[in-house]
Amino acid sequence: MAYDLEEQEQIDTLKAWWKQYGSLVTWLLIAALSSFAAWTAWGTYQRNQAAQASILYDEVQRAVGLKDNAKVQGATAAVVDKFGSTSYATMAALAAAKSAFDSNDLKAAKTQLSWVIEHGSTNEFKSLAKLRLSSVLLDEKNLDEASKVLAGDFSAEFEADVLDKKADILVAQNKIKEARDAYKAALDKMGEKHAGRQLIQIKLDAIGGAAEVKLATSSEKTSEKK
Repeated sequence: MAYDLEEQEQIDTLKAWWKQYGSLVTWLLIAALSSFAAWTAWGTYQRNQAAQASILYDEVQRAVGLKDNAKVQGATAAVVDKFGSTSYATMAALAAAKSAFDSNDLKAAKTQLSWVIEHGSTNEFKSLAKLRLSSVLLDEKNLDEASKVLAGDFSAEFEADVLDKKADILVAQNKIKEARDAYKAALDKMGEKHAGRQLIQIKLDAIGGAAEVKLATSSEKTSEKK
């Protein structure tokens, strides 16, 4: 096939360019294809991991339903050991912590919650584990450690719950004024329909919070009359 002069010049230019950069282009193409293959393989691996973890998590749930704490702890250990990076491991550890607490095995409960705090799949799960661990420590009267747990970072949606738990600890420390302030702050953070609002109000009333509010209202009315 004959080419005119312009076409031949273009072909020669292309050949020269390829001779200079062809190897680089080839390696870049190989690298791109390798990255795509690796990304695809990683996605497949993650899906397989999640599928296998879900099967073990079902075993945890069945053991919870049977109220068999030993089986719950064993099944959870399997999920955490094999699929610790999945959300199923985090959920299993939280379920195991509750099962242990209900069985009065506080050591196991603390171990599971500490694992979630360290390795939990989301900040929300970690925050929930901190709140539950502080409750366990409060039940043990380990108030200093409970306070330390609540001093960490929390997801914004748990702010009211943290204040509520801090107030519980302050009551146990007989710091009633500080506890009142914390309960009130928790109420301020909660919406009117929050599920825990009534309980916090009951606790606030029990340490004189309601009486304090009534006294302030009465004083205001007296001032208005004057």
